[in-house]
Amino acid sequence: MTKRVLIAGFKHETNTFSKLPTDLAAYKARTYYRDDEVASKMRGTATEIGAALDAAERHGWSIRHPIYANATPSGRVTKDMHDHVTQAIVDALKADGPFDGVLLCLHGAMVCEHDEDGEGRLLQAVRDVVGPDVPVAMTLDLHANVTDRSAELCDIMISYRTYPHVDQYEIATQACDLLARTMAGEIHPKVHVRRREMLDGADHGRTTSPGPMTEALATLDKLLKATPGTYAGSINAGFPWVDIHDTGPTCIVTGEGDNPAHAQIAEQVMEQIWRDRNKLTINLLRIDEALARVKTALAQGVSAPIVLADYADNPGGGGYGDATRLLGAMIEADLPDAAFGTIYDPEAALACKNAGLGSTFRLELGGKVDPAVQGGPLSLMGTVTAITDGKFAMEGPMTRGTRVDMGPAAVFSVGRIDIVIASARYQNYDRMYFKSMGIDPEKKKVLGVKSAHHFRAAYGPISSQIMVVDDGGGVTSRNYKDLDYKNVRRPVFPLDMD
Repeated sequence: MTKRVLIAGFKHETNTFSKLPTDLAAYKARTYYRDDEVASKMRGTATEIGAALDAAERHGWSIRHPIYANATPSGRVTKDMHDHVTQAIVDALKADGPFDGVLLCLHGAMVCEHDEDGEGRLLQAVRDVVGPDVPVAMTLDLHANVTDRSAELCDIMISYRTYPHVDQYEIATQACDLLARTMAGEIHPKVHVRRREMLDGADHGRTTSPGPMTEALATLDKLLKATPGTYAGSINAGFPWVDIHDTGPTCIVTGEGDNPAHAQIAEQVMEQIWRDRNKLTINLLRIDEALARVKTALAQGVSAPIVLADYADNPGGGGYGDATRLLGAMIEADLPDAAFGTIYDPEAALACKNAGLGSTFRLELGGKVDPAVQGGPLSLMGTVTAITDGKFAMEGPMTRGTRVDMGPAAVFSVGRIDIVIASARYQNYDRMYFKSMGIDPEKKKVLGVKSAHHFRAAYGPISSQIMVVDDGGGVTSRNYKDLDYKNVRRPVFPLDMD
């Protein structure tokens, strides 16, 4: 008999220290698809939804996909927005049911105005309709803050295992295959979750080099292989810029029935993560340190770009994307053959468009969302060297094929640096953020990117050196003690402990 499955996605990585609310407009500025548009836009992409659509065809499911919404990380999701998406899913469950299974593509770090556990609240609404016996599978980001409520309300829970997240398609495929076996009555999975008193851990989940995360995953896989009845295991490094009780790393194990041995696996892995809590694989530099190193490298000659990553103002973690400190230092240093992208400033993008290609004028750029935190605007004399509509499809390896709309965009060239200005907030983890603007990143000597780590997937292979800059002054800075935590459980590492 053909199985009927509802597939939906509602994703957000909430930074509770951001002043930007996440409403319907925020979702429509990035990804908001309804009904047939979900398949037409997402099929063929290296995403969870792309994988789910392929899995449905492979398993012969009859599917309904009422909504897929994904906003750039920012402040709390508004009650109206959460209610809106929840209602779209609930309405589809009621109108087109009954369903044999549900697959939800979520993030795991959504905080709402009315509930600090956005995913748990959505899952409860789904359970209220489908009841306790219909299997619910969910995929999560590696930086999820998994709550006990979410674990109890779903049957299958699997997170990405790579950071940068280049395995989204594979993780969703695994979740779909387990869902198919559950609907067929072959397995009866249960989710176990464990945590420690930590805001952040496992090297923030980095898997680009050997370290705490890769070592913990190896331990997890060894334990899974040695323990009967396990189906999947994940490690979530947590998303620390969230001031809620359950912020922090978790290990989740999906296995047959309520087996204490499966919970013990999660306990053992979390104990290892706790022991390794002070181990890091990256060295965060001050701006002046990074620029000094860049100048030394340039003097010696470089055969490939040096990449400077703006860690403290990463839009992929809720940063505003318009901090000017790193960009200003790069301009002052007069770096040769340099490019910076992107800086969020719709006013500046419009000014460039209105001035026209080739125009030279003084532009007040960036630093407008929260000048007291991010640094004020830069007053720059430069030339408009490109104007576009800001639309392109990413080339990968992360989320290959996904469509991006930066809104009206421009390149403003100041001295020897080309600055990509966007009208929407995006983390730069794909070379198309430059290439769509007529800039070949491989031919530049220095690249500045608004990103913390995802940029490595695209830019790592073409770089000669990578330097990650954190001078504080941003809502994604690793200087956690500078942030005003009030609701996280205490004591917690690293606020109160070594």
